[in-house]
Amino acid sequence: MMRTRPLKVALLGCGVVGSEVARIMTTHADDLTARIGAPVELAGVAVRRPSKVREGIDPALVTTDATALVKRGDIDVVIEVIGGIEPARTLITTAFEHGASVVSANKALLAEDGAALHAAAEQYGRDLYYEAAVAGAIPLVRPLRESLAGDKVNRVLGIVNGTTNFILDKMDTSGAGYSEALDEATALGYAEADPTADVEGFDAAAKAAILAGIAFHTRVRIGDVHREGITEVTAADIASARRMGCTVKLLAICERAADGASVTARVHPAMIPLSHPLASVREAYNAVFVEAEAAGQLMFYGPGAGGAPTASAVLGDLVAVCRNKLNEAPGPGESAYTRLPVSPMGDVVTRYHISLDVADKPGVLAQVATVFADQGVSIDTVRQQSRPDSQETDGEASLVVVTHRAPDAALSGTVEALRKLDTVRGVASIMRVEGE
Repeated sequence: MMRTRPLKVALLGCGVVGSEVARIMTTHADDLTARIGAPVELAGVAVRRPSKVREGIDPALVTTDATALVKRGDIDVVIEVIGGIEPARTLITTAFEHGASVVSANKALLAEDGAALHAAAEQYGRDLYYEAAVAGAIPLVRPLRESLAGDKVNRVLGIVNGTTNFILDKMDTSGAGYSEALDEATALGYAEADPTADVEGFDAAAKAAILAGIAFHTRVRIGDVHREGITEVTAADIASARRMGCTVKLLAICERAADGASVTARVHPAMIPLSHPLASVREAYNAVFVEAEAAGQLMFYGPGAGGAPTASAVLGDLVAVCRNKLNEAPGPGESAYTRLPVSPMGDVVTRYHISLDVADKPGVLAQVATVFADQGVSIDTVRQQSRPDSQETDGEASLVVVTHRAPDAALSGTVEALRKLDTVRGVASIMRVEGE
């Protein structure tokens, strides 16, 4: 039987995502009612600037007192899309205390303090859902948390930031430099006025922490994630990748160790072969591979950001949480029973592409090879080419070395040792190679 009393929803934040959530709740009200088994009612909207005109939202619902809104006691679900650590953290825990479950898109908060939020949700018997915190509209959190709950996930590999993917794609397809590609991304609205969180990898690292925690049933915080951005990627790096039959992507990589005793989580640019499905992910799209023992390799692809795609994920969580409310039983909470430690980046086994500017004379290659041997790093391929202007630069050549897989610490040590060689004039670029 359909319940007639509506479930009341409080919306914290009414920006790009929040306004889309409110619009969909209004325009799809009948469908949401049918899917949930009860009507949902937008009971209040907390904002910072109440004077701003918000089309389709009754001004009587708008308030600047978010705390009073979540404390009302008649709110069934709080949707938090304000972002940041505070006041979001306090508002969410207050909502739990006063009877509401929470749907959040706050990746930064979940990556920083997800364990405490889950503990608070469990203490008060509430739901904490956050599909929209990772990869926008792409269903990823719930498949990992529910659909693959009976399987063993060993690896999550993907592109989880649309801004950086757009920039790297433009650098690859048009030959643009980093600054030019960033300017285009900003003009099209893909990059914020301050793009630091995206281009320095903070956004992707937060998502990697969330995904690793869910996939491996352990607690991973953003501080556990090795992070490198794309600001140092050059047109020369892109050209080198192309010569290898590769392209450059900013990847989030979460892996279970071969012995199962630890996990790793990292975000950094990497060369991947053009034959790899992630190589064809263009512009601001996201794509994530999940490798599980029984299910094999799964790929999730779609728009990773934007108002409507993110709102779609929020509304999907809203439906699930409202159904749980009607059934008077919360859905699955945190699963961190494995308590696996997170290994440092130095222990991760990777491959490197290293481009060196070296003296163009006999014996240089032998010196370089000796450094690799001394560090215990095996060389896969070497390409040396004299520069057309080598006479003007006192005999300089370009030497490109691609390694076999080795501990990252050994590879980093190799690079430092190479810098000390008199015959090495400079390290032009260093990039990891993945996807092979």
